[in-house]
Amino acid sequence: MILVLNGPNLNLLGTREPTVYGATTLSDLEGMCESWGAELGTNVTCRQSNYEGQLLEWIHEAESHGFTGIVINPGALTHYSYALRDAIAGQKLPVVEVHISNVDAREEFRHKSVTAAVCKGKISGLGVFGYRLAMDYLMEITRA
Repeated sequence: MILVLNGPNLNLLGTREPTVYGATTLSDLEGMCESWGAELGTNVTCRQSNYEGQLLEWIHEAESHGFTGIVINPGALTHYSYALRDAIAGQKLPVVEVHISNVDAREEFRHKSVTAAVCKGKISGLGVFGYRLAMDYLMEITRA
């Protein structure tokens, strides 16, 4: 089972800066992730929160709830949340960081990720398809 976590402001997908993030809504994205999971032969649970502490709790309990990997788009928390970084580092599941936009082609403050170093990988700039690639990768490494 894969846990897909979306952080702050991702509830506004489809309406917030569509030239940057596209027209896909969070509901659309969650449906796509669930469909992709079915294609990959796994269940997918999607969650979104604007609250850092809630994301930390979901990460802390993921393994005990039967998840085998986590896809996370931390939103702006990517750039400064050492609590999120430590939560990822402090658990055993593989985590892939995903960003819809190409963060390296945007504002300077977006170029630094404090969470990427404790993730198995980072996918950026491929739109919502990055979630699919992250799920493919997690399935590959958890089957091995």
